Amino acid sequence: MAITKGKIQSTRASNRMYTPKFILICLSSLFFSASYNMLIPELPAYLSSLGGAQYIGLIIALFTLTAGISRPFSGKLTDTIGRKPVMVIGAMVCLVCGCFYPILTTVYGFLLLRLLHGFSTGFTPTATSTFVSDVVPQKRLGEAMGIQGMAFSIGLALGPALGSLIKLHFSYSTLFYSSSVMAFLALLLIVNLKETLPKKQSFKWNLLRISRKEIIAIEALPAAVVTFLFYLSLGVILTLIPDWTEAVGFANKGIFFVVFTVSSLVVRFIAGKFSDHYGRTKVIVVGLFLLFAAMLCIGYFSTKLGLLLGSIVYGLSMGIVSPAVNAWVIDLSKPEQKGRAIATMYIALEAGIGLGALLSGWYYQETISKIPIIMYYCAIFAILGIGYIFLLERNYWTNN
Repeated sequence: MAITKGKIQSTRASNRMYTPKFILICLSSLFFSASYNMLIPELPAYLSSLGGAQYIGLIIALFTLTAGISRPFSGKLTDTIGRKPVMVIGAMVCLVCGCFYPILTTVYGFLLLRLLHGFSTGFTPTATSTFVSDVVPQKRLGEAMGIQGMAFSIGLALGPALGSLIKLHFSYSTLFYSSSVMAFLALLLIVNLKETLPKKQSFKWNLLRISRKEIIAIEALPAAVVTFLFYLSLGVILTLIPDWTEAVGFANKGIFFVVFTVSSLVVRFIAGKFSDHYGRTKVIVVGLFLLFAAMLCIGYFSTKLGLLLGSIVYGLSMGIVSPAVNAWVIDLSKPEQKGRAIATMYIALEAGIGLGALLSGWYYQETISKIPIIMYYCAIFAILGIGYIFLLERNYWTNN
């Protein structure tokens, strides 16, 4: 009887997900996300006030460029020196950059900071996802990614809304310093975490030497392709939605982000569980169909109601796809190289966001009437993502 009781307790412990480590990493994700996302709605107007309206497309593109470049390094370091140091580096970059925005007040100074600021998301999210996969039961990985993504999304929602509120009542400088405060809170939570990498190495400069084989985890490419096609739309959203929100009549440019994130939160928990039970790709296809509908809705209805409806559907698509893709990458990865696999997925994510932001900003040129056309192109990429998954499934059944 005692042996049976011990086995039951051991099973319960192995199935336990809501541990102090998991809760702390989720709270850290919330503050980290809020730190850099709270700036986004106000940055186009801020850059225009500096005389750099023609560079609006670079606000997101430069940020994602360095994030993408740093991914192979963060992936390798996550698998060698540990998850915790890599998360600390990203949070520190956010903290320092927030303090320097009020100091470097030229167009080129601002663009340099956007370039440097991108290192934050190049490091912290890679190590965070790997850390989560270390501390939760494998069979609940999709659910865990959904919860951690939910925390990140709360920061994504609260950040822009809070940032716009701070700018309305205070100043740009207060907004930038507030971003640093959020990063500091994330940093405090990270330093209280215990490292999960079993065989941790000391940092050596030669660890920064990246060979071609270490840049991309080949086994993670299917998830990376889908990630790229999905996140092209986010680059467009981040670049154009602040202006589109104002054009349809909203004073607070962060309203879209609040609505879409609340919508995302509604399904993340369920979507993660569904991907654990029914398969990652089936859930992702549903999310891509919703992305297609959202882009058409935002582009076709040039009204407040149309924008809100589009933001709800877009949030549902994000809440469904994000945890499923994150768990899919872990499924595909080699156990000793999870950091590299996650970094590969994030390289695709940054490439999608950056390319979407760059091309949409280049085509837009502050001409509001062009925004619906750009949204229709995003809808096409959603369909391409669905087609790619069907090809993967067809090849799988043909080969097996």
